[in-house]
Amino acid sequence: MPSEEILSQSEIDALLSALSTGELSADEIKEEEKQKVKTYDFKRALRFSKEQIRSLTRIHENLARLLTTHLSAKLRTYVQVSVTSADQLPYEEFVRSIPKMTVLYLYELTPLDGNMLIEINPNIAYAMLDRILGGDGTSVNKIDQLTDIEEELMTNLFQSAFKSLRDAWETVIQVEPEMQSFEVNPQFLQVVSPNETVVVISLNTIIGETSGMINICIPHIVLEPIIQKLSVSYWMQTEEKAEDPENAEAIRTQLKRSRLPIIAELGQSEITIEEFLQLSVGDCIELNKKIDEPMIIKVQEVPKFFGQPGKVNKNLAIQILDYFEEEGDEADE
Repeated sequence: MPSEEILSQSEIDALLSALSTGELSADEIKEEEKQKVKTYDFKRALRFSKEQIRSLTRIHENLARLLTTHLSAKLRTYVQVSVTSADQLPYEEFVRSIPKMTVLYLYELTPLDGNMLIEINPNIAYAMLDRILGGDGTSVNKIDQLTDIEEELMTNLFQSAFKSLRDAWETVIQVEPEMQSFEVNPQFLQVVSPNETVVVISLNTIIGETSGMINICIPHIVLEPIIQKLSVSYWMQTEEKAEDPENAEAIRTQLKRSRLPIIAELGQSEITIEEFLQLSVGDCIELNKKIDEPMIIKVQEVPKFFGQPGKVNKNLAIQILDYFEEEGDEADE
């Protein structure tokens, strides 16, 4: 027994005296001993720290915002996505917690090894499918009777939506999400061993009057190479690097090499479908610009300059005349 746990003779006498006078009972001593012992489930090993779970939550809060924007635009109705929880548990427990028939997509995050699993509640999946097909977002759970067309439409929607994983993870690592397979029965997808620890981020999704969960299951083995990057110290170091003058200059240099599409717009015109169908070679379309009016030059589809057409060494060219200013720009300045 360690020396700090050995009682002195005076402590022993005081303890025996308390027991004999009734001030302290043997049951109370046993209860105190029980309180010192904590049960530990080796099947539910905690391999992520609270700090790492918070970092994963922050990453997927960003993903939730990106999904809200993307799905709202795709479905032409407001879709709200938000993180409700982030927990670590054995893979077997996660499989038991989701419906026996659901929408499952297996994703690979290159260059990370292994796969992650995205589970979409059928209520949400069918509400979105109904919107794609022109409905009002009504959900009918018939996941075991998916047609090939329904499966293809659903897969295309979520494949484009979860490209947002790239932007959500870019503060930690540059990943390239790639969909590997589609499944409706979780028993057929053995991503990792049953006792392997996974982190499950649950996203509450609301579309119209329908709500449901999107669960993102990431095994520990996938995140192991970048686990240190999920600490607060890494985030602080990253912020310091961003403020470093040399690093800022390197970013500016890379930005200067970025390519931007530039469009010189001659003008616009509106015609009826009947007029469009009757167009033939040699016909002229009248534009809404006069020949002496300056052209609008767009950068990334945004009007930026006024210009005029010309030639340089027998090549067509545009000369920039002035900056394009929309109404209200000067007032804002």
